[in-house]
Amino acid sequence: MSTVTPKIEFRGLSHRFELGAGDFAALDDVDLSIAEGEFVTVVGPSGCGKSTLMNAAAGLLTPTGGEVLVDGAAVHGPSPQRGVIFQQYALFPWMSVRKNVEFGLKIAGVGQAERRAKAQHFIDLVGLTDFADALPRTLSGGMKQRCAIARAYAVDPTVLLMDEPFGALDALTRVQLQDRLLDTWSRDRRTVMFITHDVDEAVYLANRVIVMAARPGRVHQVIDVGLPYPRSEEIRLSPEFAELRRQVWHAVYHQPTTLEGSP
Repeated sequence: MSTVTPKIEFRGLSHRFELGAGDFAALDDVDLSIAEGEFVTVVGPSGCGKSTLMNAAAGLLTPTGGEVLVDGAAVHGPSPQRGVIFQQYALFPWMSVRKNVEFGLKIAGVGQAERRAKAQHFIDLVGLTDFADALPRTLSGGMKQRCAIARAYAVDPTVLLMDEPFGALDALTRVQLQDRLLDTWSRDRRTVMFITHDVDEAVYLANRVIVMAARPGRVHQVIDVGLPYPRSEEIRLSPEFAELRRQVWHAVYHQPTTLEGSP
């Protein structure tokens, strides 16, 4: 019987950061598989290695142990097939929204007419049509993040890696961008790994919630989210959502305390 290769696979992933008086285990022997087209959220207490896990998948960090595979191939450095979106927008301040979204396409050698058409498609998709020629300094935080999402999508990655992309936004804008992200994801079903510290966000977006434990960072619990898509305010207010939220909250904030080096 044939087996399906995971889109993203972490095999025995470990990473230690060197500190002045020694080193610190950010991740310890993490095994995790993410399927093609799956939307997975990763949540956990401070210091559990969420961002380290994502940076390893992005190829921005070389783990000290284990490996990350995408489509069965080991990750060695960044790739345009893995779009990365951070909490900080990292837009070029001197470029318009359009030029920011076109940038990756230009680097890839896409011709002017094609990259303009592609950029416009994703600018429209994230709702920035009227601001295509605006500079980042004139945009709100939510609009800047939408621009960053459009730029990541424009280079047509098969995987989106998102590190608390809505963490700095106000509550209303955050909810609006969650819905817009899910609407975009429902159209193309790219594989998404989304890091968050917000339990409600983790449940609302995901097929599965990966709960991490800290010191050292490891997978503590995996919780399946059986809520139907498209997600809505009605689902957010449902008893089923409340029960899943309770499960995730308990898994995150009622873990036994395990400090590295303690018995």
